[in-house]
Amino acid sequence: MILVVGGAGYIGSHMLKLLRDENEEHIVFDNFEQGHRDALLGSPSFQGDLRNPNDLLRVFEKHPDIDVVMHFAAYISVGESVREPSKYWHNNTAGVLNLVDAMRFAKVNKLVFSSTAAIFGEPQYVPIDEEHPKSPTSPYGQTKLAVEKMLSDFDRGYGLNAVCLRYFNAAGADPSGQIGEDHEPEEHLIPVAILAALGKRPAMKVFGTDYDTVDGTCVRDYVHILDLAKAHLLAVRHLRSGGESRHYNLGNGKGFSVRQVLDTTEKVIGMPVPREDGPRRPGDPATLIASSEKISRDWGWKPEYPDLETIVSHAWEWHRGHPEGYGDHPDDVVVSRK
Repeated sequence: MILVVGGAGYIGSHMLKLLRDENEEHIVFDNFEQGHRDALLGSPSFQGDLRNPNDLLRVFEKHPDIDVVMHFAAYISVGESVREPSKYWHNNTAGVLNLVDAMRFAKVNKLVFSSTAAIFGEPQYVPIDEEHPKSPTSPYGQTKLAVEKMLSDFDRGYGLNAVCLRYFNAAGADPSGQIGEDHEPEEHLIPVAILAALGKRPAMKVFGTDYDTVDGTCVRDYVHILDLAKAHLLAVRHLRSGGESRHYNLGNGKGFSVRQVLDTTEKVIGMPVPREDGPRRPGDPATLIASSEKISRDWGWKPEYPDLETIVSHAWEWHRGHPEGYGDHPDDVVVSRK
């Protein structure tokens, strides 16, 4: 059985759908602070919080057949992490320490960890591979890098095998339109563009139009949410076959500019995306693109949905069917554009 920590969130809920499609037995562990019960679509759940060790001990006690854990339960707002670092260190790092301690107690030694490109900081070169220097520029990135280091120590000390998957920009939605991206507040570019076109948000602000890129706006690597989920399933199979700890970058391998994303959104939804140009934001690199050659070479992983129009179309399919989102927004939900 797979324990999916944070399974009611954006990435976690898409992972659940793939697990159901693959007939993989699983249980969700979530405090529903950010996630949506409606996104579970029938997957069984256990309400608990990583910051409460007793909750973790109870879920392992109740489900002694858990053999693999997936972690998706981090706070991810870069800006908020600067304003409230304690919140991030308690949940993102101390919470994972509670989790792996509970795993040790339950004799579970397989973990797939949701990491981030934010561990690299300002890029020294692109595309960014796994060996790129790691110098996070925010507490968010620091908390994730700290967990990666912690997991290396637990591997050496306790035999905990962990696969760390470093995302760039997760995007899109399941083509069925059943689940999608719904945060409050929303800060990711594609859903913000759709919401602006629908009149549910103010005009898009384009931060910087004079970068050394194809059209002067920032370029980012958008990877489809289902491609991320499939990489996690490969990680589970690797660990179950006795595989050792690994670290992989996950991206599309090519970038799209802010203007390209907005223009593609207009094309897909058939409505204008109101926008206005603004100055650069401090700390925004011109280009962030991942190299996923290592995971492709080792496991044969390649994006099935690399096309920007497809990514936007799948996101639009969900928003068109859920104009008010899931309708169960919890309090204090936080997200960020990486």
